[in-house]
Amino acid sequence: MKIVSLVDNISNREDLGCEHGLSLYIETNNHKLLFDVGASSLFIENAKALGINLKEVDTVILSHGHYDHGGGLKAFLDINYKAVIYIKKGAFGDYYSERTSGIEYIGLDKSLAKSSRIKLVDSDIVIDDELKLFSSVKILEDRFSTNKRLKVQVGAEYKEDDFLHEQNLVITLNGTKILIAGCAHNGITNIIKRFIEIEGEEPDYVISGFHLSGLGSGKDEDITVLQRLGKSLNKQDTKYYTCHCTGVEPYKMLKEALKDKLEYFSAGDMLNI
Repeated sequence: MKIVSLVDNISNREDLGCEHGLSLYIETNNHKLLFDVGASSLFIENAKALGINLKEVDTVILSHGHYDHGGGLKAFLDINYKAVIYIKKGAFGDYYSERTSGIEYIGLDKSLAKSSRIKLVDSDIVIDDELKLFSSVKILEDRFSTNKRLKVQVGAEYKEDDFLHEQNLVITLNGTKILIAGCAHNGITNIIKRFIEIEGEEPDYVISGFHLSGLGSGKDEDITVLQRLGKSLNKQDTKYYTCHCTGVEPYKMLKEALKDKLEYFSAGDMLNI
């Protein structure tokens, strides 16, 4: 299996662009798939530079309903005419972020919701022997505070997002199990615990943003959160690749705790499993 980062906040090659977004290209025995499509058409340009033909993609998984993961969807539909696109029901909702400039829409292009190519997912599903999606995550540990600024509009109010529109991918191949998440808004430890409940064992690999950006300020409370997360992740005999919304400083702090169990997966990086 081959996993390539097409889009990340950081690029490791001069010929690849970067943006606040995430897109992964994955080849299994039976599939050529995309997990998220970034914030724009950049993932297409980077794929061309990497020699990847996105017209051959047969499956797309959208992790949740934010533009930095689904902003490139229209561009993908314009170049690929066969892929089935799995999106969690509710992902085309009214999602916003509280920013210093005010509240800003961060959702998907609603005009795409009626596309016949899109399969709306109600709950956990098995796609085939290789691919499985789950969203039934129990919030056993509080979500990180960085999620509190993310809102959903209900009527005239902006309420804290419950992230019911988030889903996670499990790939099983030759006895190896890989967990892939987008921003892990529901908490990466909660998601891993649910994975273990479903699969009966720990993931061999985890690829995910941890949504920690902003927690690397050096404040005591930030340090405590990152230390607790590092300790929790160390309990699993798992190799972690993080990206996108984790943030550089939080990554450095987690790297100190996890050592060679954690790597950063930037645009252009490739993992062969």
